[in-house]
Amino acid sequence: MKIPPFVLASASPARRRLLQTVGIEPIVKPSDFDESQIELSEPAELVKTLAQYKAETVAPQFESALIIGCDSVLSINGEIYGKPADFSEAIARWQIMQGNFGDLYTGHALIDLNQNRTLVKSQVTRVYFAQMSEKAIKSYVATGEPLKCAGAFAIEGFGSFFVEKIEGCHSNVIGLSLPLLRHMLGELGYDVTDLWQ
Repeated sequence: MKIPPFVLASASPARRRLLQTVGIEPIVKPSDFDESQIELSEPAELVKTLAQYKAETVAPQFESALIIGCDSVLSINGEIYGKPADFSEAIARWQIMQGNFGDLYTGHALIDLNQNRTLVKSQVTRVYFAQMSEKAIKSYVATGEPLKCAGAFAIEGFGSFFVEKIEGCHSNVIGLSLPLLRHMLGELGYDVTDLWQ
């Protein structure tokens, strides 16, 4: 079965770079879906629902495609956090995160237009954050990186200095679990190596 074009329904440069690193050159079509209209208190359900809406928003633009939608949040002490709104919120967030751990959830929705099938799954990775001084927190937030990321950190950027360890899938923390994507493609009858450029 010939593999259709692979579409990333996300504006995330980190997700795009991650796919490019493993030989997949996606067609990038940000969904611009308004996430604020979805309010769910269970993180796995929230990210799965948002991922599905993002993929479904982009799907009508294609006749034949595999479309992946993703969404990530960080859950700490039962609170769900997305991207911080501004610098002061990012600083306040890091004051909670430092010396603590959180669970990073990423929802994955894969639509196969050729087979008219949709798979929706989530992956969770536990992230342990370093003890940090006020200076380190403010310096990190000043880089601007935390404002672009769910959970206010990028494990593939400056934020990697402040992650002590993770339990689970590393790429999930970047915003897309490569092992989960491989399983989902397999469930649809594709081999991930067919996507290599």
